[in-house]
Amino acid sequence: MAPMESKQRFGVLVRGEGAVGRSLALALAAQGLQVALLGADEAPARPDDVRTYALNAEAVALLKDIKVWDALPAEARTPVYDMCIRGDQAGAQLDFSAWQQGRSELAFIVDAAALDQQLLTALRFSPHIQRVSQPVPAELEAICEGRHSNARAARGVQFDLKPYAQHGVAARLVSSRPHQGIAHQWFRAPEVLALLPFDRPEPEHSFGLVWSVAPERAAELLAMDDASFELALNEASGEAAGCLRLASARAAWPLNLAQASEVSGEGWVLLGDAAHLVHPLAGQGLNLGLADVACLARVLALREAWRSLGDARLLRRYARERLLPTLAMGHMTDGLQRLFASEAPALRVLRNEGLHFLNKLPLVKRLLIDKALGNLTT
Repeated sequence: MAPMESKQRFGVLVRGEGAVGRSLALALAAQGLQVALLGADEAPARPDDVRTYALNAEAVALLKDIKVWDALPAEARTPVYDMCIRGDQAGAQLDFSAWQQGRSELAFIVDAAALDQQLLTALRFSPHIQRVSQPVPAELEAICEGRHSNARAARGVQFDLKPYAQHGVAARLVSSRPHQGIAHQWFRAPEVLALLPFDRPEPEHSFGLVWSVAPERAAELLAMDDASFELALNEASGEAAGCLRLASARAAWPLNLAQASEVSGEGWVLLGDAAHLVHPLAGQGLNLGLADVACLARVLALREAWRSLGDARLLRRYARERLLPTLAMGHMTDGLQRLFASEAPALRVLRNEGLHFLNKLPLVKRLLIDKALGNLTT
């Protein structure tokens, strides 16, 4: 799908070509809408991309609907069957099991580059999507440009970034033991370490790493040679997931919290990171963005025949439906980050005892899983 210019008036102009923008274009094109996709060129996925996504059941359902999920390579989507969350004191542990929750899996860990590439492939075969290199007239402008959106700023929408004084360090790892579909997470003030079971580069023995640390610590971790980094990582994990070694380069980025002051107006709407940012400790960033896509697609599909796609009242239905879920996730992740980042002795006791207490409450754990991972099963 090469870039083209057209005087045609489209139904929707999608700004931004990340996973959210591409998914939205495909979801709306499936309704027969004429979609213009404004973004970068069709560059292939970067071989050095070390990102992984933890996708919940609702996100997977959307990707199935747009015919992307089943086309992903099997090793690029690894099911999570169990999750072990540990505090910074012995015995402070919270365990989740798909079997106990009545699910086939808790989530899937997905290769970001593979998902991007498959979305790109799907776009090439959609007759209702046209790539454009400049903005074109459309009834609705869907802004999916990410946290630094110029189109959002041009609308006068406030988007105040709240820095966490943390960076996320990511890499691919290989373990001496099979991962068995178990995700591991450590809350050790002020750091959060997550190991996500994965099947690349070595099936059944790989993990995706997300290590949230202070900026100075992130710089140290990036500057270390491989052996020193592996030593620090295995000390932090206590080799609970086996002896870990690096299998990729390392990357890092700053972590922030943000919520747009408004997400819709006459002829425009915000989705994904252009609308909200949350801490990655719950792995919900892309899940929120894909939930935005599913919601907007549903609202547009159910609109009255006489309403235009850009009708402000119509788009407020989307804004109302997404307000509470995004605010709730932002407040939850922010609260957890504050609680587990604090080194105050009283809070340290509270959070560790809290993990131990919650682990004995199966009904509460099921509610937490339903809220975090979606109410659908896959």
